[in-house]
Amino acid sequence: MNGTEAIEIGRDTIYVMLKIGAPLMLIALGVGLVIALFQALTSIQEMTLTFVPKIIVMFVGLMMLLPFMLTSLTTFSQTLFDRMIALG
Repeated sequence: MNGTEAIEIGRDTIYVMLKIGAPLMLIALGVGLVIALFQALTSIQEMTLTFVPKIIVMFVGLMMLLPFMLTSLTTFSQTLFDRMIALG
């Protein structure tokens, strides 16, 4: 394995990591913005109002996105293992 292949594997790893993590982070960002807007409009500053809905929405989002995440990770792992076999 030369340096170019190592950089390519690292680049692919970062891409898969972002592809798996970005949807949940965007969901959390959206829910946080909606809750912050609601709190600003109503002047309610309750800590559980920010925590509980975000946890619930993140859990639901994780359950809905889990097949996509597992497929992406499995595909990446199979590609990586094929590269390792090709080296040996």
